[in-house]
Amino acid sequence: MNKKQMGGLILAVVLFIATGVISVLTNVTAQNRLADVAGEILTGGYELNAPNSDYIAVVKVEGTIQEQTASSLFETAEGYQHTTTMEYIDFLMSDSDNTGILLYVDSPGGTVYESEELYQKLNEYKDATGRPIWGYMAHYAASGGYYVSMTADNIYANPNTVTGSIGVIMAGYDMSGLYEKLGIRYVSITSGKNKDSSKLDEDQIAIYQTQVDESFGRFVDIVAEGRDMSSDEVKKLADGRTYTAKQAKENGLIDNISLYEDMKADMGSELGTNVFYELKSKTSALASLFGSVKELVPKSEAQVLTETASEKENGGLMYYAEQLQ
Repeated sequence: MNKKQMGGLILAVVLFIATGVISVLTNVTAQNRLADVAGEILTGGYELNAPNSDYIAVVKVEGTIQEQTASSLFETAEGYQHTTTMEYIDFLMSDSDNTGILLYVDSPGGTVYESEELYQKLNEYKDATGRPIWGYMAHYAASGGYYVSMTADNIYANPNTVTGSIGVIMAGYDMSGLYEKLGIRYVSITSGKNKDSSKLDEDQIAIYQTQVDESFGRFVDIVAEGRDMSSDEVKKLADGRTYTAKQAKENGLIDNISLYEDMKADMGSELGTNVFYELKSKTSALASLFGSVKELVPKSEAQVLTETASEKENGGLMYYAEQLQ
């Protein structure tokens, strides 16, 4: 193949790619315009287009409860979306066609701040509308996942659910021993002895313990109110351990053990509608395109080994978080 033929081939490839990108961008613009007409777009690119008749809203809490993760034109955010969820509940409060919330929890826990904020928003929904919230626990609803479930009037759990883990943890690392071995000298100039907590002494540990105890006390009160139990009854169960669905039911932490579809049937029958609506992520066409291209690129042997090791490590960390968060 001579230089002219090679140049022509390269030009053809460039034009093909450019045409494809322009087509995708045109499609994205058209989809956005249609979405603006059909429904509202919430933070994170989630499309809100609820039914115009009685429906039960499914509010999903999947993954770690934390701040909203960022999304971009080329990548869609995954996991629990805090800001989007809060906006969704605000909409439901103003929608007269909504008859209740199915709170679907599949979370090992998360931050105290976002868990409390979601808990308060769900209670605001109940107070403002008088509509019920039913909870369903999937793989796990532990720690913060159990915390937000306390807004539910009726809690169902999958037979294999892991729940509970009522407690608070604050953790960190003391790197001073490693620094010493490596010959690294750490220096900090502070306005007070407790400003730098990189080397925790007994007094500093006591300070942080009071903060953990305060958050724990709040957690106990939330459970006591949500499950109609005394604080002493809750504290007997709140040593941080997790419970199976059967154990949770025996201890009064949940109401029913059921498969998800059976729970939906019960709730639909109670509220007089079999229409369940949940938000859908309005996936960017470019994100899908580049995701598909990424899947087509063969992985090197090094990548495969790295990903395998990472999966094993993450599996262990998830179990650790499930037990302690």
